[in-house]
Amino acid sequence: MKPGLAVAVIWLLLVPTAAGETLRIATFNLENYGPANRMTAAGYRKAYPKPEEAKRALRQIIREMAADVVVFQEMGPRPYLDELQRDLRSEGLEYPYAEHLVAADEARHVALISRRPLRSVTNHVDLTFKYFGEATAVRRGLLEVSVPAAGGEITVWVLHLKSRFTERRDDPGAAKFRAGEATAIRDRVLRRFPQPAAARFVILGDFNDTKNSAPLRYMQKRGQTAIAHLLPASDSRGESWTSVFRREESYSRVDHILVSAVLRSAVREGRAIIHDSPAVMRASDHRPVYVTLDLSASK
Repeated sequence: MKPGLAVAVIWLLLVPTAAGETLRIATFNLENYGPANRMTAAGYRKAYPKPEEAKRALRQIIREMAADVVVFQEMGPRPYLDELQRDLRSEGLEYPYAEHLVAADEARHVALISRRPLRSVTNHVDLTFKYFGEATAVRRGLLEVSVPAAGGEITVWVLHLKSRFTERRDDPGAAKFRAGEATAIRDRVLRRFPQPAAARFVILGDFNDTKNSAPLRYMQKRGQTAIAHLLPASDSRGESWTSVFRREESYSRVDHILVSAVLRSAVREGRAIIHDSPAVMRASDHRPVYVTLDLSASK
């Protein structure tokens, strides 16, 4: 083969083609992939590692979803993300690229693994909002990465808003706290993309809130500016819950995926998929959600 022809062949293999390319992105709350207070077979234990059975189950789920990019919530410190990468690799599943965000919450982090190279990475750890008159940090920060794709890069924004547990009686369920976090994150997205209708991005993660809540409204629109579209989501049986509160046996959908207007036409079936294989409830108290983008269909 001539040198010039060889270079051309390599270039075609490395660059995404516009015809028929797909990009699958998933979000998965791992339920404390690291030391945490847990109920075990031997009783309640403090700073106890995630059980190996649960780790095997979540690796099985990652294999089943076959996503190009998987974002995580409740990942432990960086060595635990490295461990997950190694364990996946030992089972023949290669995710060579990874990012881990360290923010105000020292125990639970957002992170991601990717089959595709990451063109740029920004750790937004400076986000604050006014909470009862005081400047307060977005607890888990905001992770921004861009990945190569047909038609140009796609930016992925990863978030994990505060849980509903709080000791403040003047903010039941920490609703005001999450609304403040969502506002700060939304404004940062708009600073990056002042014309969101022309941008290619996905916002996803654990919002700890339902689709009609203030955080989800804020992420979709600011004033007259449309920002992103919240995707409907369901599993193979048509059910839409993603999180279970085991103690009360209550179910809700708090894990969401939003896409910019440009990408909306690329969303396969017009919706996100809630993964519901038998392994799910052995791995976490959340079910993962993913979206498949048929990029040749986007306008």
